Amino acid sequence: MAPVAVLIISLILILVACSLFTNAVEWLGRRLKVNQAVVGSVFAAVGTAMPETAIPIIAILVYGDAQAVDVGLGAVAGAPFMLATLAFFVTGAAVVVCRLAGRRTLAMNAEPRLAARDLAWFLGLYGAAVAVSLVHDLVWLRYSVAAGLVVAYIIYVYRTFGGRAEPGHEAEPLEDLTFARYLRRDSRKRTPLGPPGLVLILVQLATALAAIIFGAHRFVAAAEIVAANLGIAPLLLSIIITPVATELPEKFNSILWIARRKDTLALGNITGAMVFQTCVPVAFAIAFTPWRLSGVTLVSALLALGAGLWSLVWIKATGRVNPFVLMAAGLAYVAFFVYVIAA
Repeated sequence: MAPVAVLIISLILILVACSLFTNAVEWLGRRLKVNQAVVGSVFAAVGTAMPETAIPIIAILVYGDAQAVDVGLGAVAGAPFMLATLAFFVTGAAVVVCRLAGRRTLAMNAEPRLAARDLAWFLGLYGAAVAVSLVHDLVWLRYSVAAGLVVAYIIYVYRTFGGRAEPGHEAEPLEDLTFARYLRRDSRKRTPLGPPGLVLILVQLATALAAIIFGAHRFVAAAEIVAANLGIAPLLLSIIITPVATELPEKFNSILWIARRKDTLALGNITGAMVFQTCVPVAFAIAFTPWRLSGVTLVSALLALGAGLWSLVWIKATGRVNPFVLMAAGLAYVAFFVYVIAA
């Protein structure tokens, strides 16, 4: 029962930490006077991507044996797959649940231009990475693509910072910084506080990130024990169970922002993480492993591209983001699960 207890405690820790994180990252964006795209697609996406980024790097660099490489490749391929399928499903489902609870409408106010831009970057970059895995013996091409992915992410971040802000959100009131609220003499007071200092914002952000990373790794460790007891293979563990656990921060953040009708932040957290995961961890895997995608890893990559394309085509065709379309992306996850069982 110990691993199960760790799973539950870690889940609660991640949820609490995500609440602190979303609160702090919004204030960071406000203090730095950056737009919603930067807050969601860069600050939040990179911050919450830390747990799943660390796993393949540690597995490949520290251990380096064949099994560790399999775990690393599975984690690298699993992250974009989970984001494009399960995370989109959870986000769409959160909209529907909040509508049923009377907390919001079904109409999403996410900025379609930003969502389409992130998805286009993801499809182009991940498509190139998957393609080069089919000709992995061309070492010069692998290293060229790896370097290109890193450069592409730098360009993506630069263009995100330079993008125009979404109208109206700069003046949108924010909840008091959690640390500021509990540091004042009487934390039970409901009167609003003034803007918090940058140092306190960064302290809360760092605390939240540390708790997210610790909770995610504890969750993964406990999940690995449970999976081993059930006889699940390491590769399947790394491509199914590990990414589900490590993508929890993105999912929880998006649910929290959906409940507050901050859909641009909710969706940007996921699509921005998709771009980051495609560039940094994938570039690392291409450079430091044989980067041979086959079997379940190749299927997961193709399904991720298919789910991303499905969402992009809808947004381009209609000019809006639809929660049911996001939920439909989850069918790719079901298809993958069926493939794994059948195989």
